[in-house]
Amino acid sequence: MQIVVGLNLNNLKPKVWDISSPYYLPDVNAVMVSYADFNKSATRRKQAMEQGLHAYLNIPVTVKIYLDNGAFNFLRKGGEVPRAEYQEFVEKARPDWYPIPQDYIPAPFMTDEEQLDCLRRTMTVNLNYLHDGFVPVIHISRHLDEYLKQFQAEQKLMSKAYVALGGIVPNLLRTSKAMSYDEVLRNIKVTREKLCDKRLHIFGIGGTATLHLAAIFEIDSVDSSGWRNRAARGIIQLPGRGDRMVANMGSWRGREPDQEELKLLKLCSCPACQQLGYEGLKASGIEGFCNRATHNLWVVLNETQEIDAHLSDGTYAEWFESHLTNSTYLPLIRKSMQLAGLA
Repeated sequence: MQIVVGLNLNNLKPKVWDISSPYYLPDVNAVMVSYADFNKSATRRKQAMEQGLHAYLNIPVTVKIYLDNGAFNFLRKGGEVPRAEYQEFVEKARPDWYPIPQDYIPAPFMTDEEQLDCLRRTMTVNLNYLHDGFVPVIHISRHLDEYLKQFQAEQKLMSKAYVALGGIVPNLLRTSKAMSYDEVLRNIKVTREKLCDKRLHIFGIGGTATLHLAAIFEIDSVDSSGWRNRAARGIIQLPGRGDRMVANMGSWRGREPDQEELKLLKLCSCPACQQLGYEGLKASGIEGFCNRATHNLWVVLNETQEIDAHLSDGTYAEWFESHLTNSTYLPLIRKSMQLAGLA
């Protein structure tokens, strides 16, 4: 499974893809940027189109650049992605992967009719952008079966190599009227089965526990900015154990590492821990942020490799029970194993 590393254009550090950076992670092979960030700055947008995204961001062509359409950001502010401008940006800035310009996200709190309206509007855009590599989008929702029915009825959509799946995060985070965990898992399973010949990308999951859910259902790629967001809050991730607070960043609070976890951190071989140890993770300012962010991403990348290896050699069922201590997600992973026929 590929991890697509979410970036923030306002601060590209740590440049984990840059071989000359002390934070270089050789397993980073894809990053994601949002069109919403380019739309905010005419200068940034113009330069990216003139130079191409790889040159503008100084990212080697061996690292794929995914473009998020920024639909959630635009909708939250009461607007929509300017479609002609988005299409022009795609043509000139040349991202390696890009979804349709606009999708309409069916929030869990919406009525059935509102969710169905999101479905209809998103499918209209899918059908209007069947050309030039635009990736169609569908959403986890109470009406996913209808999404899939309409999608499968369109031969040109079914000829697409990639499909993006959104709407999972609000349900996993238990927002108002969120679907049950079992129904979320069923949605992922059904999507994978119905679109078995597609490369399926899931938006926005990339924690050390949710990675397991995606891998079990053979999702091809996921993107996440959590490695950065946690670092900004003074939080690090630990393999199989979730989040731990290591730096006081104002109002953010959380569980601190225990003595056993501190011993594990001393053995960590990420670039940040190798150079500065635990004190580097606790540091303030941009240095501390870069150390924590690099550590977090290294953990995510290594967790993914371990998951894939254990699934491949048939040892996953035994391994995850001893590896994971996250009480929230362990039952979901057991359920996922059953649904996927691996238990």
